[in-house]
Amino acid sequence: MEWLSAENIVAVGTAVLGVLTSAGVLWYERRVPRRKRIGYRIQLDTPIGRDGHDGRANVRLGWFAEAPGMEDATLVLLRIENDGSQSIDESDYTRRELHGLEAVFAERTIRGVVVSVPRTASHLMGHFTEAAGLRYDGATLCIPRVPLNRGEHYKLLCVLSGGGVGREVRLEGGIKEGDIKPNRSTTPDDKPPLFSRAARVITVLLTVCVVVLAGIIVVRDDSRPPMGCAAGELRVIGSTAFAPVIEELADKYEKDCEAAHPTVTVDTHGSTAGIRALDEAGADAKDGSPPVITLSDGPKPAGYPHLRESRVAVSVFALVLNDDVPLKNLKLTDVRRLYRGEIRNWKQLGGPDLPVRLVSRDANSGTRQVFQRRVLEAGELANTSLDCVNKDTPDAAVVRCELDSTDQVLKTVAKVPGAIGYSELRAATSLKGLHRLNLDGEEPSLDALEHGDRDGYPYREIEYAYTYGQPPADSLASSFLAYMSRGSGQDVIRTHGHLPCATPEGLRICGEDP
Repeated sequence: MEWLSAENIVAVGTAVLGVLTSAGVLWYERRVPRRKRIGYRIQLDTPIGRDGHDGRANVRLGWFAEAPGMEDATLVLLRIENDGSQSIDESDYTRRELHGLEAVFAERTIRGVVVSVPRTASHLMGHFTEAAGLRYDGATLCIPRVPLNRGEHYKLLCVLSGGGVGREVRLEGGIKEGDIKPNRSTTPDDKPPLFSRAARVITVLLTVCVVVLAGIIVVRDDSRPPMGCAAGELRVIGSTAFAPVIEELADKYEKDCEAAHPTVTVDTHGSTAGIRALDEAGADAKDGSPPVITLSDGPKPAGYPHLRESRVAVSVFALVLNDDVPLKNLKLTDVRRLYRGEIRNWKQLGGPDLPVRLVSRDANSGTRQVFQRRVLEAGELANTSLDCVNKDTPDAAVVRCELDSTDQVLKTVAKVPGAIGYSELRAATSLKGLHRLNLDGEEPSLDALEHGDRDGYPYREIEYAYTYGQPPADSLASSFLAYMSRGSGQDVIRTHGHLPCATPEGLRICGEDP
């Protein structure tokens, strides 16, 4: 079987290892760290009288030489920390006594204790009082019920006598739904490991798999075209708003399928014009489906029964306003009044004293049709200006002009004071002199559409790809349509600010929207 190739086996093995690792980490994150936990570590255990290891005398001056019973004195620095995933409250300690924990120094006697806390946790110091249970008796140090947030700690420096260094030190007590465990403490000469043993093993295995897979890919024969590539010529027409996506996809397809020598020509003049041209090409074709794909902003009009649709992406559009008008948000009701000619000057909406100039697309534009259907819920006014500045008819309500492409609309809005227009979302961010508008407080955003309220922002539409009937499975048209929905094609679509319909979230939105 073809799929049982060396690179596929290594790739599957790598994927399985990655899945198992991810599942293990998820289990660990959900099960292990959720318990409350206090950890403690001995950071210092050193003689200040005689050396507890071999009995050699140290040099001692002052109190250590004069105080009785301190010949074998030792210093122990005990660090107590919350190293779990949850905060610990005073009520989480389970002892019946006033204090919450006990530090026991086996075979030694406590002579003095100093408490220290980090500057960021200075509030903890108020808990270390005799009234809260801080005291010591013999080898036992009673520690109050100190609340600890995640990662907080405090230190206890204890002066001891009666035994050498290295004797047992343990922390006793209990935590509700948690535990108290010793942690390994590193001395100044120790270097803690960067990765745990499990992490090192997993990293080595994944590295070996990746290196083997890369080696197979390097040495294999790539003279054949990739699976799914097709030869021939293809013309892609229709939406000017989606043209940048198609142009990049065409270039990438020709490079990826270079061995098959495909030619993909992009010639966009508007969605409606593309629909008509495809239907005419199909009617004239002798062998059924011509090598033509039309991209349309929204579904095709009625009356084209032979056109077969594929849902490609969700496109977000935006209203754009000249920077001389500093408004950032418009109500839908005000947008509809603008395009009915009821608002003639921006000062009526709280803006500057500038006449309203509507810069629109021609009747072939899918972007315009989406705007009329999704935002206005009606058609636009008749054209009243050729230069987008002056009225051709003096008694016209407002200046309104029509242009052939998204690029022309954006450039005109950017240079004409008081101008408002609309375009595909990503194109609306590339020019100076204009800014995008929110609608009813909803921001035009692909991220908000994908992860937020899908019903909030109205000016959006599905991008359709149409063919005349079903193109042959081995044709360039079928191959290019499949290429758009795969990984490389999805990446290009996302890069240009659209949500691919082939993604899980895209499938849901593309399936729900009419």
